[in-house]
Order: sequence, then C-alpha cells, then structure tokens
Amino acid sequence: MKRTFLTSFILFVFVSLSMAQTDPKAKSILAAVSKKYASMPVIKADFSYTIENPKSKTKHSESGTLYTRSKANKYKIITPTQDLMSDGKTQWTYLKQDNEVNVSDVDNSSNSINPAKIFSIHEKGYKYVALPDIRQSGKVFHVIDLTPTTEGNNFFKIRLTIDKASSQIAKTMVFDKNGNRYSYVIKSLTPAKVSDSIFAFQAASYPGVEVVDLR
Repeated sequence: MKRTFLTSFILFVFVSLSMAQTDPKAKSILAAVSKKYASMPVIKADFSYTIENPKSKTKHSESGTLYTRSKANKYKIITPTQDLMSDGKTQWTYLKQDNEVNVSDVDNSSNSINPAKIFSIHEKGYKYVALPDIRQSGKVFHVIDLTPTTEGNNFFKIRLTIDKASSQIAKTMVFDKNGNRYSYVIKSLTPAKVSDSIFAFQAASYPGVEVVDLR
C-alpha cells in the first residue's frame, strides 16, 4: 500500500513538472504575446508600481513611464523620484532629490529582471503553467505563472495577467524569497518613435549632477 502511494506521488510530481514546462495553453498564449510585442520596435508604457510585504504590512506605490527597445536591450524609466536608463551596456540611476546619478554595468544574468525585457521575460529561462482565466471590469484575462529554471534567483515566481482580447500584458507580479511582492500594472501601452539618445544619461542636461561610478 505504501509503495503504491509513493509510486503515485512520484508520478504526480513528474506529470506536474512536465505540465509546468509544456503547458500547451500557456505556450499558445505566450506565443501570441511575443508576436504582439515583436511588432513594436519601441514601446511606451504608462504604469503603476507597488511593492508590498504582507508580513511586515508595508506598502509603497509609485507611477511612471517606461520606454523600451527590447531587441537592443535598451530602456528608460521615468518616475517622480528617479530616472533609470540603459543603452544595453551601462545603466544609470538618477536620484532626483539628491541630483546624483549612479553608474553601473547592466546585469544580464538570469538572477535579475531587466526592464528592457519586461514584455518578453517569458521567452527564456522559465517554466510556465496557465491558471484559470479571470474576469475584471468586463474583460477576460489569462493568468500564467512563470518559475525560473535556474537556481540562485532572488525571486521564485512571476505571475502574468494577460488581456485575452489584445494579448497584452496587463499586470506583472514578482514574488521574491523575502516575502516581497512587486506589482507592475500597465495603464496604457503604445508604439513610440524616440531617439536612441534617451536611453543614455546626458550629464549636460543635469547641471551640477554628482556622478557616482559603481563599476
């Protein structure tokens, strides 16, 4: 009896893991998402960002605008407190209150979430499984959980909420191992035409800025 139970349990785990990697529904949904964003060389997205920890009952929210040229690994994020930008090799974090910019190399490891890849993060390094669809404000949304296939990540799960009608990501939630939850809600998204210069820090535009090189 015990042996039969153990065998059934092992089989259940194996099938569950296999489904997480090859869930056909999730695969089809994510393929449509990739196709949607591939048609836009540069994306402009207005978003709201929330970090919360249910255990410590802390919560902080902020809004901003993201420009991303995903194929070139370039992005710019504008918020009330800071601007972040990257030309694919270097990252600049400008702290508005301090008039200070921190310069660092871009972290392209699987342990980090690159804002340039936020709309294509599912394409590499994750297993995925579709959860039941949900309905909100008269719309139907797909829900897909991603789990990293490599070890050493600070986060253990990413949940995508995808508009069924448009195949656009409406919300991304990142769950880290410290109990923090990071939510990114996309308020609007459009193709954009911008100069590549916006993805690099221009010191001349910030009189008196203090540059802190962390490389």
